[in-house]
Amino acid sequence: MTQKTVFRNCLGILLPDGSSPEGLDVHVEGNRIKKVGRLETAEFQDARIIDASNHVLLPGMVNTHHHFYQTLTRNLPAVQNAKLFDWLVYLYEIWKGLDEDAIYWSSRLALAELLKTGCTLASDHHYLYPRSLDADIPTIQFGAARELGIRVCLTRGSMSRSKKDGGLPPDSTVQDEDTILAHMEESIRKFHDPASDSMQRLALAPCSPFSVSEASMRAAAELGRRYGVRLHTHLAETADEDEYCLAMYHRRPLQVMEDTGFIGNDVWYAHGIFFTDDELKTLARTGTGIAHCPSSNMRLGSGICRVREMLDLGIPVSLGVDGSASNDSSDMLAEVRQALLLQRVRYGSGALTAREALAMATQGGARVLGFEDAGKIETGALADLALFPVNRLDYAGALSDPVAALVFCGIRHEADYVMVNGRLVVEGGRLLTIDEDLLWDKANEASRRLLQKAGI
Repeated sequence: MTQKTVFRNCLGILLPDGSSPEGLDVHVEGNRIKKVGRLETAEFQDARIIDASNHVLLPGMVNTHHHFYQTLTRNLPAVQNAKLFDWLVYLYEIWKGLDEDAIYWSSRLALAELLKTGCTLASDHHYLYPRSLDADIPTIQFGAARELGIRVCLTRGSMSRSKKDGGLPPDSTVQDEDTILAHMEESIRKFHDPASDSMQRLALAPCSPFSVSEASMRAAAELGRRYGVRLHTHLAETADEDEYCLAMYHRRPLQVMEDTGFIGNDVWYAHGIFFTDDELKTLARTGTGIAHCPSSNMRLGSGICRVREMLDLGIPVSLGVDGSASNDSSDMLAEVRQALLLQRVRYGSGALTAREALAMATQGGARVLGFEDAGKIETGALADLALFPVNRLDYAGALSDPVAALVFCGIRHEADYVMVNGRLVVEGGRLLTIDEDLLWDKANEASRRLLQKAGI
């Protein structure tokens, strides 16, 4: 029998046009939303009823940039106050010790945090392939996602330029370009599912213009388009990157991307802080997306992305929590709040509304990752939903606008229920697909082993 669920009498619900009527019901049948409105009693037949009268229902949020493995190296004292390049150089010496156990538990930890904070579709950018690791990293990560029950668009990242080539990482963490390209193709064939309700897709993601060659970037773009998969990389994150590209390539980062074909409506860049006015117009003209990572950008002191101007130009903008060693969490709802506040620092109190920030986290993310049926609550959309309780002290006095209350208020960001593909994976604020206490123990054990390998 097809599973049916009704979220009954929602106190607030975020619809695709930004409106948020009260008292609506959402009927889920199978993995799709069957109806949004006020249902008749007969329509509840054989369905599980979830009372949402003290809750706000959001589309499942979409995280478009992360580094799962970094959850094991959060809050390290030596780089709590470092800028990006110094931060990377220190941490690469730890990350080169990643093993199968570390990747497995860090992936589960990152995905668990995302689910608990209302994220139902997540991307990860794993670009570090230590030579000492025999296991297949995409296999580990996709397996962890299936176990947790979250929808993913993971990337096969890469680095080919080590310290000896003028890059930042140690030699033991990079691969030759032929190996990279062959494994990219193998991973696409093995994991990528282009179906509209796919639970797993793959994108190709050379790390950055300072860690791969132009030839590697161009080859990844050509391969991705041959198979119809999306492309991702870090770009325009810091002033140091600008200086590096001018010295190495005699061009700015975006020009390098244009010259290698790594631009277009099937491409999204992480960060995008240091674009010029003309470069913003290029992004708009080509439909190239941005994963805005406000917490990481503030944490590393990198700068403020020009999100307000990007949205006004029609550039697709999404949100990413970024690596958990530069955030240092995987809290999706917190990222919405940070996006709202940081734009107001730059542009003033009217720079970004709560609903615009939520739209970036839902419809914006789904657009950037190419999931047309995700990120919205409407008939026929994927049943990816997050139900947040607002009958708590931290929301008292804020219920004149329950949807916006989730962004402006709150001292914790855990959802009460999270549904992915029509299946509940969080209930009563607890994950149904994994023992949270066991996960805490195993992640800490993996972190300790990783740090011990590095002599920390």
